[in-house]
Amino acid sequence: MNSTTRADAMKRIAMFVTAAAMMVSHPVAAQPGATRAQPAANTAQSLPQKQQAIAPIAAATAVGDMPRLNQALNQGLDAGLTLSESKEILVQMYAYTGFPRSLNALGELMKVVEARKQRGIQDAPGREAGPVPSGRELLQLGTANQTKLVGTPVRGALFEFVPVIDEYLKSHLFGAMFARDNLDWQSRELATVGALAALPGAESQLQSHVGFSMNVGLTAAQLRQVADVLAQGGYPEAAGRARAAIVQVEATKK
Repeated sequence: MNSTTRADAMKRIAMFVTAAAMMVSHPVAAQPGATRAQPAANTAQSLPQKQQAIAPIAAATAVGDMPRLNQALNQGLDAGLTLSESKEILVQMYAYTGFPRSLNALGELMKVVEARKQRGIQDAPGREAGPVPSGRELLQLGTANQTKLVGTPVRGALFEFVPVIDEYLKSHLFGAMFARDNLDWQSRELATVGALAALPGAESQLQSHVGFSMNVGLTAAQLRQVADVLAQGGYPEAAGRARAAIVQVEATKK
């Protein structure tokens, strides 16, 4: 590994460790298995409407903006998000925004679905997640997922200081949640970026997840499109934070 590659790896590790430290105050969820099948992810230059709809849903959930969440959920369902995908986005939010925000958002989704039924709209249910491993197998899966997303194995003084958070990150956040295969990794990262962009003070987490998004195939142009959608959806400050994070991550990759 040359010095530039080592420097890039250390920057990614530093970003992740800082992000993990900020995550401790929230219950954590998990991330996908490197060997588990995932729904097909988008590789086109421009994000389809379905993926564009994800970040505004997450941003509204993060700040508890129920009127905008209602609108964003309707737009997402109209754009082709299934009920299973919509639920999964909101379930994942508890790892980044806390249980109260996640539960409130799921309650709003129930209202949206019922109102759409009353208007004669039958949304596609989508498929449920497959089985998720447990025990040591889950820890191994989560470790592999974390490494794939970050781009390098993650170690650091923080995890030696508080070993349990390392276990939670690997088994729960990078294992149990993202091993659920009813939402692809790109869509999960779009949701996370949308939520973190909406939260002042989570800039280091946001920068980390912008990097993770690129590691799973999203481009800087696509992520800028996400920022544009956030601005159009009424979150200009979130859009600004997202754009700043993209610039910072691009600088580390040069």
